[in-house]
Amino acid sequence: MVAGLNGRSVTVSTAERRRLRFRLLGQLAAEGDDGPLALGSLKQRSVLAALLGHPNALLSTDLLTEAVWEDEPPRSARKNLQVYVSGLRGTLGGERLVHRPGGYELRVAEQELDSLRFEGLVRSGREAAARQEDAAAARLLGEALRLWEGPPLPELRHSSVLRGVAERLTGRYLAAVEDWAEVALRLGRAAQVTNTLTELAERHPLRERLQAVHLLALHRSGRRAEALAAFSALRRQLSRELGLSPGPELEACHRELLADGVAQPPARRPGRTVLPPDTTAFTGRVRESAELLGALRRADGPVVLAGPVGVGKTALAIRTAHALRAEFPDGRLLVRLRDASGRARSPQDVAADLARLLDGDRPQPAAPDPVRTPARWRDWLADRRVLVVLDGVPDERTARALLPPGGPATALVTGRTPLAGLGAAHRIDLGPFTVPEALDLLSLLVGAHRVGAAPAAAERIVTACGLLPSAVRLAGYKLAALRHLPLGEFADRLADPDRVLDELAAGDARLSDRLDAQWDALDDGQRRTLTRLSRRPWTGALDLARAADALGLAAGPALDALERLIVAGVLLCPAEEVSAHAARYTLPRLTHVHARLRAGSSPDTACTAP
Repeated sequence: MVAGLNGRSVTVSTAERRRLRFRLLGQLAAEGDDGPLALGSLKQRSVLAALLGHPNALLSTDLLTEAVWEDEPPRSARKNLQVYVSGLRGTLGGERLVHRPGGYELRVAEQELDSLRFEGLVRSGREAAARQEDAAAARLLGEALRLWEGPPLPELRHSSVLRGVAERLTGRYLAAVEDWAEVALRLGRAAQVTNTLTELAERHPLRERLQAVHLLALHRSGRRAEALAAFSALRRQLSRELGLSPGPELEACHRELLADGVAQPPARRPGRTVLPPDTTAFTGRVRESAELLGALRRADGPVVLAGPVGVGKTALAIRTAHALRAEFPDGRLLVRLRDASGRARSPQDVAADLARLLDGDRPQPAAPDPVRTPARWRDWLADRRVLVVLDGVPDERTARALLPPGGPATALVTGRTPLAGLGAAHRIDLGPFTVPEALDLLSLLVGAHRVGAAPAAAERIVTACGLLPSAVRLAGYKLAALRHLPLGEFADRLADPDRVLDELAAGDARLSDRLDAQWDALDDGQRRTLTRLSRRPWTGALDLARAADALGLAAGPALDALERLIVAGVLLCPAEEVSAHAARYTLPRLTHVHARLRAGSSPDTACTAP
C-alpha cells in the first residue's frame, strides 16, 4: 500500500499474484518460491533494473529506451521494448507489470524488493534516533545495512539511467552507514565503528560526515595519533582537489582530537526548512501524490512536475516536500523562479535568494553574482541530503544551473512544460481536476452546506473555472468573502467570457496576471496560432481538422503549429499514443477567453462545455 498526501492510500494488490523477491542492492536477481528466475537477455534485464529502480511509479518509454540503448536506439527500439516487457510479464506475471499512458509501471510490495525494505528500515531507524532511542535506532539501521550485498547492478552500468540508479542507491547506503555509525558511537561501540568505516573512508575520502565519524571512532578506540594523521591527509586532499577547507563537522572533530577529550559524534545541525506553510485546503491528487512521493524517495535524477497555468503544481510540490521530512534530514528548500504574477525572475533576484539560503542572515558584502552564486549552491548541495523544489522553471538552461550535481540531494522541478532537454528525469504530468475533486475543494473553501444546497450551480462554477485548482480556489475565496452571494448567480457571472477573468480574483491574486505572463512568453507565431483558435467558440477539445480550418492551414503546417503550443505548455495533448488525425487537443477555457481578450477579437457568443 502506498500512502497518498491526503491520508488516503493507493493499494498495490497482491491478490492472485506470485510471491517474488527482487534484489537491487548487489547483482540484479529475482526469485520465486521455486528458486531463482531467469531474467532474459542483457537488454531485458536492463528494462527490469530501470523499473525496479522506480518501483510503483510510471516510467516513460523514453526513459526505458535510454536505459537500454543510451543515445543510440535502433529504429525498432519501441517494438523491441515491447518484446522485453512481454518477456518480463511472462516471467513475473502480467498483473505486476502494467502499461499506463506514457510508459510502464512495475508493482511490488515493500517486502518483495530489498531497496524498499532498506528504505523502510532506514526511515524507522532515523525516527528512533530522533526520539533518542539509540539502541532501537542502531538495531534498525544495522538490519538495513545487512541487506547490502555490494555495489548495485555491477553488470548493468552501460547506460546513464542505470548508473544513476546505482549511484543513488550507493549514496543512500553511505548515508545510512553514517547514521548508524553516529548512533553506535553514542552507544560506546567505537571499535565496531572503526572496523566498519575504515575501508569506506578510504574509498570515499571527500564525504566529510563519513570522515568525521571515522576519525572520532579512531580516537575513541585509543588511536588518536592515527586520527590526527588522517585529518592532516584529508585537509591536504580537500585543498588540492577542491580548493576547500574542512567543513564545520571536520573542524569540530579536529578540535576534539587536539583537546584529547572524550569526543562525541559531531552534533548535526537540524536541516533547514524553507517552505511556505502547507495548506489545509487540499483535495484530490491521490494517484499523483503517491507517484510523486515514490519518485522523490527513489530519485536518481530530477523529478519534473509539469502542467499548464493554474493546475496546482506549486501546491502539490509544497505539500509533498512537507511530507518528506524524514527522507531529507539536511533540509527542504524552495527556490522560486517566477514571481507572483508568473513572470520569470531575473538571475540577480534568484542569486540573492540562493545567497540567503547558503549564508543565512549574514550580511552580504556585495550583490550576489548570478554566475558564481549558483556554482556555490551546487557545491553546497553535493554532499547533503536535501530536497530542493525549483518552482516555476522557465527553461532547461535555468534548471541545469541549479540542479544538484549528483550525490544525495534531490530536485523537484515544476514547470509548464516537461523540460525535455533535461534528459533522464522522472516526469509527472498534472492535468485539471476531475469534477468531484474540484467540488471537494470548493466545499472546503465555502462550506459543504452551500455546495450541497446548490449542487448544479456548484458544478457550473468549477466547470467554468476549467477545473483548474487555482481558479477554483480563487472562486472559493471570493464566495467565502461574499457569503450573501448565491452560487447560481456567481455561476452566471463565470459563464460570461467577458467577465470571468475579472471575477477570478481575490485581493492581489488574479488569475489573469498569470495568463498575461504566459501570453507574453509566447513568440509571435505561437500568439498568432492561439489568437486564431480563440476566434472560434470554445468547445473544450478539437481535432486536427477543426484546428486546420480555424488556422487556415493545411494539415501538416497546422499540426506543427499545434505542437509548438503543446511545447509551450498552452495546449494539452492526449496522454496516450494516437495518430495526429485521431488526436483531440484541449485548449483550456480560461486560456481561450484570455487569448481572445488579449487579441482584441469580437466576443464569443457561445461557451460549450466539453
